[in-house]
Formats: sequence, C-alpha cells, structure tokens
Amino acid sequence: MHASERLKGIDVFVAVADCGSFSAAAERLNLTGSAVSKSVARLEERLGARLFNRTTRSLALTDAGVLFYKSCTSVLAELEEVEHALLSQEHEPHGKVRIDLPASYGRLHVLPLIMDFVRLHPMLQPHISFTDRFIDPVYENIDIVVRIGGPDTWPANLGHEYFGAQRLIFCASPDYVRRCGYPENQGELDNHQCIGYLQSDGLVTPWFFRGARPGEMERRAVQPRIALGDGEGAVTAVLAGHGIGQLPTWLTQRHIEQGTLVEVLPDLATDGLPMHLIWLKSRENIPKVRALLDYLRPRLTAHGRLIEADRAAR
Repeated sequence: MHASERLKGIDVFVAVADCGSFSAAAERLNLTGSAVSKSVARLEERLGARLFNRTTRSLALTDAGVLFYKSCTSVLAELEEVEHALLSQEHEPHGKVRIDLPASYGRLHVLPLIMDFVRLHPMLQPHISFTDRFIDPVYENIDIVVRIGGPDTWPANLGHEYFGAQRLIFCASPDYVRRCGYPENQGELDNHQCIGYLQSDGLVTPWFFRGARPGEMERRAVQPRIALGDGEGAVTAVLAGHGIGQLPTWLTQRHIEQGTLVEVLPDLATDGLPMHLIWLKSRENIPKVRALLDYLRPRLTAHGRLIEADRAAR
C-alpha cells in the first residue's frame, strides 16, 4: 500500500471519534453524513477491523478503535507541529489558536494575559470567545478553555488543571445600606432586595452558604429583584443600589477598596465554584497550544493563590 493511502479517512475517523456522531462530524468537516459514513466504512474495510460499535442511540469506539485513535491523534499532532515549525525557523508559536473564556473573569483576568503573550509571539492568531456555559471543546473545536465550575468527572479526552476557587462575599452599595439597613444575620437577608445571576438555562444561581460540616456547601434559592446573565452587569446593579449581591472577590475587590461597595455579613463569606484550565489532549503537544498553556498555568495559579491568601486573611 502506498504511504498516502494510509492517510485516507484518518481525519474523518478522528472527527467522528471526537464528536461522538457521524452527523456532528459531518457538520464540522462540511461533508454530508453519507460521505462521512462511507469514509469510515472504507477505512474499516482497509484495516480489517471494526472501529466503532454502532447502535441507533450511541456510537462508541471499539478496543481496536481506541488504539487506532490514539495513534492517529498522535500522528496528526506531530504533523501539525512539524508544519508550524517549518513555517518559523525559530519555532515560534504560529497560526490560529481557539480559546474560550468565562465572560467577566475572562475579560478581567485572562484576556490581559493572552494579550501579553501575543505581544511576545506576534505570529500567533488567537480566536477568543466568551461563554459562561460549559462548552464541549471537542464539538466546538476549541483548543483551550478556562472555566468556573464544571463536571465532577472530566472526559478522558480533556486535560484539566485546577488553579483555585472563587471567594464569594455578600456586598451592597453604601447608598443601599443607608436606605435599607445592614442585615445582622443570614435570616435577615430574606428581608432585603437581592441581585441574582441568571444562568443560560433561565434559572437563577442559588446563594452559597457554608454547611454544618467542614467543606460542606449549602445552596439556597433566591428571588432576585434583578437577575443578570453577566457578572459585571450584576456588579453594576449592586453599585447602583438595587440590592445585595453575592459576588466573587475577583470581581468586587477594586470596588471594596474604593469604597463604592461594602461587604455585608463577612462571616458568611464562602468558597464558590472551582476554576479550571482545560485543553484538548489531542492538541496539547502542538507548539502554539503548549506554549500558551505553559504561559497561562503559572499566572492563573498565582491569581488563585491571591484568592486563597485573601481567604486566609479573613
């Protein structure tokens, strides 16, 4: 068999494995579902092995498929790495890298880091989106993701690294406290107007409280006067005196220091959701992805430690 024949259908096979369905792979590759199905069938015939177990409801790699997938992704990553290395004699990170960030945290704390990195590597072309919902990096073809929260168990095809947890505090504007009073305990929060965070599913994020046992977290539903689907928007509403909000310190610290926000019920400050740096394992050895990951890891971890230091000081 000619060497070029061995490459036929590999990109389609990897796309199907990554996306979990023929239709999703067809959409990503701009092919018809029939073309994708036939390509995989020809590949299986050439290899003499079934790569997928198919049912009407699911598609899963066989043992042979898992082995072949690992080899294919390794080869494709090496090919891309060599291609980019040839494009730059100095092995500069080069080309497009897709990044998705949480809206407010991303704009305030991650985007400046990426801009500094781009200044050091002008041949890099970052494509950056901002999404608070948890996305599927495989399906949406995203190289690197930063997320607040996420699943308890991460898919095997994703690399992930914890770099800290949010610190949540209750806060209000000085004007609101003058008009409506300062709550003395958790129960009195029910007598106050509150600002809520609106999730992408239309539900309002509950407020978090420490549980009875160490490390335990309780959630309590709230009925907000105003609910906003953006952290900076929620801060704007609290600053305008419309109610009390439970907000992360990375979003409120500047306003607390300036006196435009005041913390209420500091004893109720608590840890929020964990923060993670996430990436596609199949692309982690590509120079541009690896270089950006290596740049972000220590800097995000340093920010996580600042949050932990603030926690310890309280």
